[in-house]
Amino acid sequence: MEITVRGGRIAEARALQHPSGDGQTDQINAYAVPRLDQETTAAQSAHIDTVSGATFTSDGYRRSLQSALDAAHQAGAR
Repeated sequence: MEITVRGGRIAEARALQHPSGDGQTDQINAYAVPRLDQETTAAQSAHIDTVSGATFTSDGYRRSLQSALDAAHQAGAR
């Protein structure tokens, strides 16, 4: 997970890795990850909705996002 914080706000969120391998997983992630990225900047937190049909991807994304937010906070991101 990579986040960009400007002025104390999440300016950008981007998943650097996600599960892949089979066609269905790739299809789900191609649909879900961009939506999760967008929802993150809208919500300004890790409290984002699960993308329908992508529960595991959404849960993993939220955990990774929270870790990135915690690291940014500890580093004093502004």
